[in-house]
Amino acid sequence: MLVKIFSAAPVGINAAEVTVEVHAVPGFDFVLVGLPDASVKESHERINAALTVNGMENLQRSFTINMAPADLKKEGSAFDLPLAVGMLAGAEKVRTALLARYMIMGELSLDGSLQPIRGALPIALCARKEGFKGLILPEANAEEAAVVEGLEVYGMKDLMEVIRFLNGEVKNELDPDDKFVPTHVDTQALFDELAFPTDIDFADVRGQYKVRRAVEIAAAGGHNMLMVGPPGAGKSMIAKRIPTILPPLTLEEALETTKIHSIAGLTGKRKGASGSSLIVERPFRSPHHTITDIALVGGGANPHPGEISLAHNGVLFLDELPEYKRSALEVMRQPLEDRHITVARTRETVDYPASFMLVAAMNPCPCGHYGENNPAHPCTCTPGQIHRYLGRISGPLLDRIDIQCEIEAVPYEQLRDTQPGETSAAIRERVLRARAIQNERFKHSRIVHCNAMMNARMVREYCRLDEESDRLLELSMTKMGLSARAYDRILKVARTIADIDGATDIQKKHLLEAVSYRALERMN
Repeated sequence: MLVKIFSAAPVGINAAEVTVEVHAVPGFDFVLVGLPDASVKESHERINAALTVNGMENLQRSFTINMAPADLKKEGSAFDLPLAVGMLAGAEKVRTALLARYMIMGELSLDGSLQPIRGALPIALCARKEGFKGLILPEANAEEAAVVEGLEVYGMKDLMEVIRFLNGEVKNELDPDDKFVPTHVDTQALFDELAFPTDIDFADVRGQYKVRRAVEIAAAGGHNMLMVGPPGAGKSMIAKRIPTILPPLTLEEALETTKIHSIAGLTGKRKGASGSSLIVERPFRSPHHTITDIALVGGGANPHPGEISLAHNGVLFLDELPEYKRSALEVMRQPLEDRHITVARTRETVDYPASFMLVAAMNPCPCGHYGENNPAHPCTCTPGQIHRYLGRISGPLLDRIDIQCEIEAVPYEQLRDTQPGETSAAIRERVLRARAIQNERFKHSRIVHCNAMMNARMVREYCRLDEESDRLLELSMTKMGLSARAYDRILKVARTIADIDGATDIQKKHLLEAVSYRALERMN
């Protein structure tokens, strides 16, 4: 007897259909082919234990199972359920009428219960794309998959529930009215419940008016930013509040962000509104400086998205930037330009999105007090130490950071101020107005949504300077020794400042402010 079960394998942040073909004949053998990895091959032991616990251990069949296409690598324990269902169908324990209409995925425990899987959302999108009526998967993944409209999603507790569903039986043997009902999620209503975090707000930040202005510009144009200042000046505090002034995620961005976190197995750990696994807030990722190159940008023997992809559509915060490994920072250079990362391995090549806003922080020197006018904390670093410390950040990486802002320690009188500062909501209104101008500017582009994404042609078109401003920029670049990439970055920032002011053209004051945000070039 030949039976076909349909499942899927994650590929990058998407999923590809996998057909599990089960050929059953009398006997007691088990052969699994089709490029399964070790974890898939181990499924036989988990399936046998689950069948035994549930009284179905003696199927009296020899199974030859092929997982097609054979050139697509299958990994992970999520194939336990489709393999088990295929074996049961081959042994005539499960009806085959519904098998062609549903995609099936799930990890089996030894008692037959279903454990959550990675990539439920991409798998659901794949099922809808391939024309399946529905998806059967563990109950813990049902809400995540159900955000895909036009697909029946059934969340199951254990193998026995799956068997009863496929055999057309009720959910509870003791209650004839307890029928299987697909999980329903009103995606748009759920998304409309989006609310910014209430526990953090820019109103908590005391002073730091220059930095707050720089952060507003960075958020308005999607620019990368570096804050340079002494310990305790508020760099981390400010960075954590940047997502509260960014534009809300669109529904399309929310689904794309959730797909990445789903592939990484993080959707069950971070919930959106109403307890759903749909991520409706912009990600904020802050990896420790001991992070490895692969963990930062993605990859590995079995490729997985790294921190730069988990920060897609949000903020990647790198605190103590010079403490990160040089190799880890350098490998970010191309993703910062291309806004995606391609991981190539011998058998496969996967592409992960990485359109994030880089926010970094660092001290001005190893001791952290260089340039600080504070007798209690004099700088103890030699010029050589300071030069080597700043030299840990390469020029090419620094070129890709649009705004480099010096931050000073907060004076005592500002710390004592009991009046709250400007709220995130007020700043966000100005950011949204600037973004609305950019949305109109780039409405005919599918890949450019803010000033930071402009290519060279767009910079020439939208960032024209008058003669006086052009001479000023030429003088600044010559004096500071800036590169051609820095030239484009300055013009993009100036364009954003003009947008905040509602100005049609870039004016001299906009250009001067943009040039002022090249702190490390002046320090070097």
